Order: sequence, then structure tokens, then C-alpha cells
Amino acid sequence: MRTDLTRHARTRMQKRSIPPFVLDPLDRCGSSVRCGGAESLFFDKAARRRLQDYLGGRRALRAVDAWLGVYAVLADDGRFVTVAHRQRRLKRP
Repeated sequence: MRTDLTRHARTRMQKRSIPPFVLDPLDRCGSSVRCGGAESLFFDKAARRRLQDYLGGRRALRAVDAWLGVYAVLADDGRFVTVAHRQRRLKRP
């Protein structure tokens, strides 16, 4: 798992009440799309299925349901640039 966070990402996580444990499943199971010179990680339907398998079932998935709308932006060097709650659908190329 990548745990390198920029100062901006740490601040955004704190201000947006996103716990650090969300980044591990997002990094392991999240879908990614290249946009604006960086990579966005998010949970779509396929990523939620991978996450359910990773966590061990539906009950565990429901425990993290509040954070399934979170996305993260990764720089090319592998550091998390920012983390936020999705407000609208992410556009795919």
C-alpha cells in the first residue's frame, strides 16, 4: 500500500472527516482513471465487488459504506495528492 501523503492530502482528509484506513482499500481495490496528469482512484461497481471479496462479505462492506463515495488523486510519483467525497459522477475517457 502507498502511504505517502502530501501535506495537502493530510489537511483535506482531516477537514473532510475521511479516516486514513480508507486509503488502503481504495488503493488495493479501487478502479482508476487517468485525468489531468494524475490518476484518480474511486469505488465503482466492479471495485465494490473486489472490496467485498477483500473484506470478506457484505456485512464488512456495509461497515465501510459511508466511505464508498470517496476518491483520491495520485501523482505520478505515487503520493496521494488529495482525497475527497464525490459530489458527482467521475467522467471516464
